[in-house]
Amino acid sequence: MAHYDPSSEQQKSKSSPQQDVFEVTPQLIDEISHALQENDSEQLDYLLEPLHSADVADVFEQLSGNERVELVDYYGAEMDPEVLMELEDSALDQVIHKMDDQHVVDAISQMESDDAVGILEDIDEAERDRIIAAMPSEERLVVEEALSYPEDSAGRMVQKNVITVPGSWTVGHVIKTLRADEDLPSEFYEIFVVDPLHHPIGTVSLSRLIRAEDKTHVSEIMDSDPKVVPASKDQEEVAYMFRQYDLTSMGVVDESGRLMGMITVDDVVDVINEEAQEDIMRMAGIQETDITETIFEASRNRIVWLLVNLLTAILASMVIAIFDGTIQQMVALAILMPIVASMGGNAGTQTMTVAVRALATRDLTSSNVRRVIGKEFSISLLIGLVMAVIIGVLTSLYFSNVALGGVIAVAMVINMVCAGLSGILVPVGLEKMNIDPALASSIFVTTITDVIGFYAFLGLASITLL
Repeated sequence: MAHYDPSSEQQKSKSSPQQDVFEVTPQLIDEISHALQENDSEQLDYLLEPLHSADVADVFEQLSGNERVELVDYYGAEMDPEVLMELEDSALDQVIHKMDDQHVVDAISQMESDDAVGILEDIDEAERDRIIAAMPSEERLVVEEALSYPEDSAGRMVQKNVITVPGSWTVGHVIKTLRADEDLPSEFYEIFVVDPLHHPIGTVSLSRLIRAEDKTHVSEIMDSDPKVVPASKDQEEVAYMFRQYDLTSMGVVDESGRLMGMITVDDVVDVINEEAQEDIMRMAGIQETDITETIFEASRNRIVWLLVNLLTAILASMVIAIFDGTIQQMVALAILMPIVASMGGNAGTQTMTVAVRALATRDLTSSNVRRVIGKEFSISLLIGLVMAVIIGVLTSLYFSNVALGGVIAVAMVINMVCAGLSGILVPVGLEKMNIDPALASSIFVTTITDVIGFYAFLGLASITLL
C-alpha cells in the first residue's frame, strides 16, 4: 500500500477532513465512501493511515455492505490483525468471507491465542473449519483445544503464551531469561511459579521482581496463594473475580490442575462490556445482535419476545374486558386506567433494573434477600402514597368526584406496592430457576403491573361507584 504525502500537489486538489484519530466522524465516513466509489487509493491512504485499528473497525461497520467489500480489497494482504479483533460479529463475518483464506491465517498467526479464538468463534462454522485446517499444526492444536471448551468459558479466553519459572530460580536468572526470550506475551503483569508437574504454586508481580536482589530466590518473594480458575469457569464468574480482587491477570488450569495459560485484564474489560450489553438487550427482549446485521437477521432476533409480549398484552386486555360494562357506565374510568397501569409498570421496571444489576454483581444474595424485599416494600409503599395523594386530588378536582379520586388513589397504592414486590421477586425467582433474569423479567413484571393495575382500579370502581 503506497504511502501518500499530503503536501503533494495532487493532494492539494483533493478534499480531506480534519481528522481526529480518536474519533470517526460522519465527514470522514463520507470522504472514505467517496474515495471508494472513485477507486482513489491515494485519498484512501491519506484518510485511513492516521487511524487507530479500532477506528478502522468503526469505519468498516459504518460503511454499507458493498463498500466494506471494496475496503477489504483496498487493504488486501495488509489488513491489520487488530482491525479484525475490533469488528462486530456480522461485519467480521463479511470481512473474513471476502478476505483470502491465507491472508486470514497470516493475520490470525500474529495474534495471541485468546484473540485468535475470539475471531474464529464469531465467524461462520464452515469458514472457521476451513481456516483452522489451513493453519500451521502447532497453532491449529492450540486453537482447537481452546474451542473445545464451552462458549463463554475461561478456556476460550486463555492466553497460552505465559511466563512460568520454578521457585528455585533466582531473580537474576529470571530477568536474564526474560531479556533473551523473543517470544514474550504482548501483555503480562506477573510470572507464574510452578512445580515440576506444572501446577501453579505462586505468582510474582513484575514490580516486585525488578525491585528484588538478583540472588534472591523466586520462592522467597512469590505470593504463595495464586489466583487461578478452571478452564470450564464461566467468563462472567471470571470477570467477577477480577472486579472483586482487583486482579490484573489470573492463571487458568486444566482438569489436572496444570497451568495452561492466563487471562489478562484487557480481555476481562471486553467481557464486562459484552455482558453489560447482553443484559441491556435482554431486558428489552432482544437477543444478541448488532447494528451491522441484515434486516432479516435483526427481525428474526427481535420478533420472538415481541410475540410473547403480545400474549401478555392480550391477558391485560382480557382483564379490561371483564369490566367493559363498568367502563361504559363511567367513561372517566377509560381515561384514568392507563395512568394506574403506566405508573405501576415504570415503578416495577425501576425496581427490576436495580434487582437485576444487584444479582449480576452479587450484591443481592440469599443472605440479604429478605431484607431487600422488606426495603423495596417500604419504598414502594411510600412512593405509592405520595403518587396516590397527587392523582387522587387531581382526579377529584378535574371530575368533581371525590369518590373517583379515592378509588384511583387506593388503586395506585395497591399497584405501586405490587410493582415494587414483583420487581424484586420476579428476578430473584428466575435466578433460582436458573433462568437469566435480564432476559425474562421485564415481560413478567409488566404483565403483573398491568393486570393488577387494571383489576384493582376497575374492580374498586365497580364496587364503590356503580
